[in-house]
Amino acid sequence: MNIFGKKPTLEEQMKENDRSLRRVNRGVTRDRNQLEREEKKLEDDIRKSAKAGNKEALTVLAKQLVQVRKQKTRTFVASSKISSAGAQARAMHANVKMAGAMGTATKTMSNVNKQISPQDLARTMQEFTKESTKMDMSEELINDTLDDILNESGDEEESDAIVTRVLDEIGIEISGKLANAPSAHRGALDEKSKTKVTDEDIEKVLAQLRTHE
Repeated sequence: MNIFGKKPTLEEQMKENDRSLRRVNRGVTRDRNQLEREEKKLEDDIRKSAKAGNKEALTVLAKQLVQVRKQKTRTFVASSKISSAGAQARAMHANVKMAGAMGTATKTMSNVNKQISPQDLARTMQEFTKESTKMDMSEELINDTLDDILNESGDEEESDAIVTRVLDEIGIEISGKLANAPSAHRGALDEKSKTKVTDEDIEKVLAQLRTHE
């Protein structure tokens, strides 16, 4: 618990664990450095005792050196275990976070499933389809009604303009086909197509085209 009496969060606990492991590891490293200094001193003392021919001192110093080296080896093992513990703690922390995320996702999906039932969704889609069909039918009916009103409006000038434009387009198309249409009277029709295409010309060309389809 923190200073406010509240239970620490997972993140806070993880940070505190990391700090503790780093402190312990620094302590182990300091001990190893001290042992290495002691190891070097013993090695120097052993050399001096060997030169002096002091066998008794040499034996004692050699035993101490063996113990120091064993202790130094233990510090390496301890550092390795501390690092492993930190890695395991971080892996556990990641797994807990992942489990929490999956739990949140599961709760969200459960809430959505509670709010939306397949039956209601199916009815909604059916209603949408029905209303959309009605709207299409209404639009078609309105368009037909407007077309009838506009066609019966008596606006002869606009109607004549539309007819004239369409006939001009047909005349150009018919004139083009007229030049290539096989006929004994092609020469006469070609002369007419250069000036104006009449209804009679159109009927003749259509008849010729039907004959040679």
